[in-house]
Amino acid sequence: MHSETRLLAGGMTMLSIATGALVVIPYLTVRDATPLEGLKPYTSAELRGRQVYIANGCVYCHSQQPRARSFAPDTERGWGRASVAGDYAYDTPHLLGTMRTGPDLFNIGARQPSEQWHLGHLYQPRAYAPDSIMPSYPYLFEAKDKVDPGDVEVMLPSGFAPPGKVIVASHEALDLVAYMKALDHGYPVLQAQPQPAAAASR
Repeated sequence: MHSETRLLAGGMTMLSIATGALVVIPYLTVRDATPLEGLKPYTSAELRGRQVYIANGCVYCHSQQPRARSFAPDTERGWGRASVAGDYAYDTPHLLGTMRTGPDLFNIGARQPSEQWHLGHLYQPRAYAPDSIMPSYPYLFEAKDKVDPGDVEVMLPSGFAPPGKVIVASHEALDLVAYMKALDHGYPVLQAQPQPAAAASR
């Protein structure tokens, strides 16, 4: 009985230390992070697109957290600078991701600003990257005989649209692309500090 009490006390002590190190300290570090200058709140369309992103499980294959050069070659991969807490000020829930089956999307809006590219890639990824293992999302689109007023036609590479049909994006697809294009974190992390008058006059 005495050894069981010590074992329980030891376990609770280790749990407390782990909770402090992995939960409490990180929370205290970033809880007051303010939006960086240049970070814009999401529009209503982008927020709807964010929900489509979540609903379709994009977070299971894509991260949104490039790492510093000292940890990984994410910058060399073209994924942009390392992310900081202020980049996520408008994100609830945070979609950092834990897997990189596909590329990091933290800066995809800067890397690929074309709406048509995103729409076509969602409809059929292999039309743009033949070896891609990303699933296609044809249910976010409609095959029609003709384009009606207000429709956004997807201009696919030759051979990828059904014969005699045009592919039209749904509102969900357009919102998702709006969210993806909003993932543009090209603004600077550190703001320039004003120089004292004496130093500036030298």
